[in-house]
Amino acid sequence: MKESDKYLKIVEWSEEDQCYVGTCPGLFLGGCHGDDEAKVYKELCKLVEENIALYHSDGKPLPKPTSRKEYSGKFLLRTGKEFHKVLSIKALQADESLNSYCLKVLKQAISHTNQSNS
Repeated sequence: MKESDKYLKIVEWSEEDQCYVGTCPGLFLGGCHGDDEAKVYKELCKLVEENIALYHSDGKPLPKPTSRKEYSGKFLLRTGKEFHKVLSIKALQADESLNSYCLKVLKQAISHTNQSNS
């Protein structure tokens, strides 16, 4: 496995820029862009390799890998007291647990965002 395989590479369409944008969160800011998704991915892979080489030549440790991360399925979300109250009331009205209600609302929001970007 190459060191670059340890870093998540994302290529996605940007409505705002009207092109594909490639990024590697955790390793560097910015990225690359273009009209061809495959070419953007290839360029992104090259940038990742170059950034890793720069870290080595500067004698700096690489950032923590971002690929193949294991997720527990749990995270803490701080909402503030008033919003926590609103969510709890909405969950009660829907006859759902707070966890189930929040999960449903988050899934709907992500689904709506994905549909809007299509």
